[in-house]
Amino acid sequence: MYEDLLQLDTIRINFSAGGMHIINIVLAFVMFGVALGIQPSMFKEVFKKPKSVVVGLVSQLVLLPALTFLLIVVFNQYITPMVAMGMILVAACPGGNISNFMSQLSKANTELSVTLTAITTSLSTVLTPANFALWGGLYVNFVNPEAGSALRELHIDIYQMFETVFLLLGVPLLIGILVSHYLPKVAQKLKKPMQYFSILFFIMMVVLAFGNNVDLFLKYIGFIFILVLIHNGLALSTGFGMATLFKLPFADRRTLTIETGIQNSGLGLVLLFNPKIFPPDLAIGGMLFITAWWGIWHIISGLSVSLVFSRWYKN
Repeated sequence: MYEDLLQLDTIRINFSAGGMHIINIVLAFVMFGVALGIQPSMFKEVFKKPKSVVVGLVSQLVLLPALTFLLIVVFNQYITPMVAMGMILVAACPGGNISNFMSQLSKANTELSVTLTAITTSLSTVLTPANFALWGGLYVNFVNPEAGSALRELHIDIYQMFETVFLLLGVPLLIGILVSHYLPKVAQKLKKPMQYFSILFFIMMVVLAFGNNVDLFLKYIGFIFILVLIHNGLALSTGFGMATLFKLPFADRRTLTIETGIQNSGLGLVLLFNPKIFPPDLAIGGMLFITAWWGIWHIISGLSVSLVFSRWYKN
């Protein structure tokens, strides 16, 4: 199976500079849409109700990447280096904006959900590149030293990654927050259409990634499905487990479950598409496969968990 999966890593991405600029601009609009639901006052929650917020941040930004690394160690002999790096990249991304909708559907603490999304997205300018570099470096240097030949070209320009994440997330977020604060009626009208737009954008990126590799997608979807199922289940369990351990209100437990289990895979794909970070001649099919399928699956799992929470649990 391992040798067969190496075929995934042969997938390469070839985008023109113009095409990449369009994708970056569209993602900036998506992040602007996320920020329309963020009020500066939400950040005060860290000081007003610090326990739930701090536990949520630790769960998503610290524990999820660390447990992902341990999961990779367990599955090391069954997964390729690029699949492992894809799992690390997903875990390093901030929470997805659809988590707010799912928290509302779950009858969870929606205000806490929005606060966590706002903070993790803002911190991702620094923490996404940092977490990817930290855990990716540990994997390359200690877990799979024999993968050196497959990873010899994977020298990520960490400063370029910081710059990309800042421009794609930081600037649009700042503009969106300002619009939300000073033009609340405009922000309210734009918020829902932008959510639908972000889903369509993600679907477009998945099609671009695998449009010429449908056969490989169908061949390995079974194995990747199981791997992502386990990884996403670990993420959801981490959020619920941490919230339970610290005896948070049940509404907050629902929120942390969803926030930790829903990752911004769209950002992961955009980073993979960026030739300045991942050179076009570098075969990163395993990373693409994991990131793209994660983005599809976490919507299904998140909605399923939300339905269970809303029907079987009381506040």
